[in-house]
Amino acid sequence: MLSLALLLGCEEVIEVDVPGEATSRLIVDGLIRVDAQQPFVPVRIALSETNGFFEELPVAQAENILITVSRFDPEGNLIETLTSSLAEEAPGTGVYIPDPDATFDQRIPTVFLNENVRFTLQIRHRGRQYLAEAWYQPVVPIDFLLQGRATLFEGDETEVIVAFTDPPGKAHYYLFDFGRGEYLVTEDTFYQGQFFQFSYFYEDPIDPGTELDISIMGADFTFYNYMDLLIEQSSGQQGPFQTPAATVRGNVIDVTGLDNQERFDNADRAGVFPLGYFAVVQEERRTLVIE
Repeated sequence: MLSLALLLGCEEVIEVDVPGEATSRLIVDGLIRVDAQQPFVPVRIALSETNGFFEELPVAQAENILITVSRFDPEGNLIETLTSSLAEEAPGTGVYIPDPDATFDQRIPTVFLNENVRFTLQIRHRGRQYLAEAWYQPVVPIDFLLQGRATLFEGDETEVIVAFTDPPGKAHYYLFDFGRGEYLVTEDTFYQGQFFQFSYFYEDPIDPGTELDISIMGADFTFYNYMDLLIEQSSGQQGPFQTPAATVRGNVIDVTGLDNQERFDNADRAGVFPLGYFAVVQEERRTLVIE
């Protein structure tokens, strides 16, 4: 535990116990949003570390980061693979992009992508090895986006109405980014294969003329659950991509010392895990001007 001393005027010192953590954990911000109309996947992996209570998160420098892209046919047979080596975008930022100084182009073409493409992220940091897997998640476009006139409790909320069409055939999961640090997840249990429309309310008043960038992203069941928990724990006070809650585990696994490199499970290593998530998702974006 850490102690925070508060001194108010000439009053006596009051010591307040605040949570601390003896060993820092790696935090991986690895949500990659793909615009399928662009030629390359916008790979950006941000690394930081947990820190003491009330302190800023220090950036983390990796010794090595690789992304392996594996493409399979519909029957699950491996067709081809490519590897992208990442380098720090600028010294001291902790943000890693395809190495621009490599002998060969390390960027990943978007034409390579479909739902049968798997991404594997490998990170070496402070002598430890981390691994994460993510299947590319396509998404449908937003059919329409418009401003509504309804309100909820205070009477000054702003309503936006969003509509999209869910593809038939299997379960689908979605992540919506409404800007201003506000996110929403939804699954198609009650609208599978159908046109679906819903309202979203901003609690804080939004000035007329404000442009809102709103997007829909694909997700799998695991990422859907992860984001659902983060959104719930953030309680609207800050975006869920701020410091990840220590109780919410992502899909990045500490594989240091594991004999079986095909194993992606650390359930029996309760004290060894990083924070954050790695996902590669298609994003469709619309802009709405508030009246």
